[in-house]
Amino acid sequence: MSEDERRRRWMLALGVEDGGDGASPLSESDCRLSDALSALYGDGEDGRKGRGGLGGSAPRVAKWLGDIRQFFPTPVVQVIQKDAFERKGLRQMLLEPEFLATVEADVGLVADLVALRGVMPDRTRDTARAVIAKVVAELMTLLEARTANAIRGALDRSRRTNRPRFADIDWPRTIHANLATYQPMHRTVVPERLIGFVRRQRRIVDLDEVILCVDQSGSMATSVVYASIFAAVMASLPVVATRLVCFDTAIVDLTEELADPVEVLFGVQLGGGTDINRAVAYCEDRIERPAKAHLVLITDLYEGGDADALVDRLARLTISGVNVIVLLALTDSGRPSYDPALAAQVAALGIPVFACTPDQFPELMAAALRREDVHGWAADRDIKLVRSDA
Repeated sequence: MSEDERRRRWMLALGVEDGGDGASPLSESDCRLSDALSALYGDGEDGRKGRGGLGGSAPRVAKWLGDIRQFFPTPVVQVIQKDAFERKGLRQMLLEPEFLATVEADVGLVADLVALRGVMPDRTRDTARAVIAKVVAELMTLLEARTANAIRGALDRSRRTNRPRFADIDWPRTIHANLATYQPMHRTVVPERLIGFVRRQRRIVDLDEVILCVDQSGSMATSVVYASIFAAVMASLPVVATRLVCFDTAIVDLTEELADPVEVLFGVQLGGGTDINRAVAYCEDRIERPAKAHLVLITDLYEGGDADALVDRLARLTISGVNVIVLLALTDSGRPSYDPALAAQVAALGIPVFACTPDQFPELMAAALRREDVHGWAADRDIKLVRSDA
């Protein structure tokens, strides 16, 4: 690396534009990059007019975001945006629709918008809903097929048919049965004969029921977004009965809204305290067939209510046959912050307690619905389980 390039990098890192000798190796583009970063990370004490803040107008922030997006890839842009929200009080800026139109939308931003929707003016609410709908649509596209394929346990694989639905085609057997029609020019077979599974008809009373009980306190915001989307996907499947319950010190049953995941998110009340025991009691009252029920409790286990009563209630549910799983987080990082003492008490009941990423969740639900050993499932994937303090 040349001396000039080394100086350039140090000047960008330190936020200075003059090398001390009157000469500067920074180009015009470098100066724009330096100004964009200094607006957020500078201390504002260099005396230059306009430095040290992002200002109070949406157009200026829009330009700043445009510069940031030009110089950095999307993941870095999202990190810088998060820093801006925390360091410069930009939550107020989210109330301006002009600002929302420029923001790089992600799950974290959706959580911020959901948290702020109660104080948004009407002119911003529609823009916020559009931003949320865009992120939700992208996540649904990414997660829906995989979740449906993993959970769809309604296929009777002991019986086969030559007139299957597209989703029920057994492709390995179909390809093998049509090898005689192989077309070398196109490097494929012509599937003259389809082989698939017969779809088993199941009555409502035979369905497994899945209850996603989600902590909506502020620290669980991203988990709430992902859980709501997964609940909407599962609710669209005829093979399980899905319920979504969100809670802090109050309880919101959003099951009736699952056809519209955006509406679900607008029904969430992020923030407030936490009464996990009360929420689990609500779910317990609605479980009619414990042997068919799966309770997925998504919480960091920082209980503001009666922790001892919570442990007793979870023990009672487990003994009755309910398949209880505790997820400390449902986030892309899979690294939770949680109450280790209460987590150990819950783990002592034989309940699996761990964090999960959205990519892992469909397989987790499939394993749970098959009543497989979730402890073993997690261990096979190097997922760290909370151990019993016993």
